[in-house]
Amino acid sequence: MNKRLITLTLILGVSTILYAKPNMSKDNLVKEIQKIKGEAGMFTKGEEEFPGDYFLIRKNLPYLVGLTLFHPESSSFGLSKEQIDKIWKVKEKTIPKVFKYAKEIKELELKLAQNIAIDFKPAKSQFALLEKIANLRLGLSKIHLECLNNVQDILSKEQYKKVLTFATQKKK
Repeated sequence: MNKRLITLTLILGVSTILYAKPNMSKDNLVKEIQKIKGEAGMFTKGEEEFPGDYFLIRKNLPYLVGLTLFHPESSSFGLSKEQIDKIWKVKEKTIPKVFKYAKEIKELELKLAQNIAIDFKPAKSQFALLEKIANLRLGLSKIHLECLNNVQDILSKEQYKKVLTFATQKKK
């Protein structure tokens, strides 16, 4: 009996993952990001990740809105329509602020690069601009932390554990 139950559970788990789909399409979000981010700076190496590159803590925190709504297997998290709607509201409240901050940070960084690398301005003359960039990155990361808490409050403990398993998987 236990072997049958284990086998059935494994089959259901695998089939759920195989048929899982994103909760939402991210086509419109990708277009919006492309429009807002503009051209990469002349010193940018590799592909710019907008707005992610402009957070103070870019790589060591999950992005739960994107994960719960747009991950290719997010339908396997078992979110209700009400939960998806609540997370969507968090997205609608948070993303415009994130884009505003990221765009401003990028513009200031490009100005700093122009001032130092091209126009040969003294470093000390750029400290105030550097501090403004640092404060904006801090503000952007505070928005991120609040967003994380908002999504955590919407998910059940079991759902959150499942989301974290996807959040901690390394990209291949």
